[in-house]
Amino acid sequence: MTFYVVYIREAHPSDEWQVPVNETAGVVFEQPTTEDERTAAASSCAIGLSLSIPTLIDEMSNAVDQAYAALPDRLYLVDAAGRVAYRSEPGPFGFKSDEFEAAIGAHLEATAAAPST
Repeated sequence: MTFYVVYIREAHPSDEWQVPVNETAGVVFEQPTTEDERTAAASSCAIGLSLSIPTLIDEMSNAVDQAYAALPDRLYLVDAAGRVAYRSEPGPFGFKSDEFEAAIGAHLEATAAAPST
């Protein structure tokens, strides 16, 4: 099983809807308008959060965000066939780590029990 963070458009950019907690934490970005700007913001996020899993970057068309209703953020479990096996409520308040962990466990059990083709 492989996990990724997918960095989508900025949820609280300084040129749109900046939130005070971001200002206090020094997390202030304008909405990226180029791939390079989005990559820089994603890199800053990954470093600032000490992420240990790979970070992918959504295209400037926001295809992933639109396909998965990802804004502001969500947890997804996508199976090997590309089907959504779990979808959290919008985060961060909709994140239920125990629920997500249970979904991962159930998926692993089902995968292990499935006959090989």
